[in-house]
Amino acid sequence: MNPIPRNWQPEWGLVPLRLVVGAVFLAHGGQKLFVFGLAGTSDIMGKIGIPIPMVAAAVVIATELLGGLAIVLGGLTRVAATLLAIDMAVAILAARLQGGFFTPYGYEFELTLFGACLSLAALGAGGVSLDALRDRGSHA
Repeated sequence: MNPIPRNWQPEWGLVPLRLVVGAVFLAHGGQKLFVFGLAGTSDIMGKIGIPIPMVAAAVVIATELLGGLAIVLGGLTRVAATLLAIDMAVAILAARLQGGFFTPYGYEFELTLFGACLSLAALGAGGVSLDALRDRGSHA
C-alpha cells in the first residue's frame, strides 16, 4: 500500500474547506437574492437595526455571492474571506448574539464560518486555486 505523499497537503489541503465554505455563502447569498429578494432582505435588516438596510442588503448579497464564488474558485481568496469574516461578525453582533450560542437562534453557525474565513484570509487559497495559478504565472 502506498501512503499518500506529504506534498499533496499544500496543494489540496484547503480545497475541501474552500468548496464547503464557498458553497454555503453562495447558497445564503442566493437565498437572500432569489427567495427573499432585495426588498425582503432589506426588510429583515431594517428590523434588526442595520442602518441603511437597502444598501446593506445589496452589499451583503453581493459579498456573499461574489465572495462565495471567489472562495470556491480560489481567486482573490484573502480579500473575499476577509469581507465574509466581517459579514459574519456583523451577523453575530446584530442578529445572533442575543440568541445564545446554539442554533436555531444562536451564533454557532456564523461563528464557524467566521473562523473558517479567518483561516482562509490568513492562509490563502492553497496550491489548487486561481490565486496559485496567477502567482505561478507572475513568476514565469
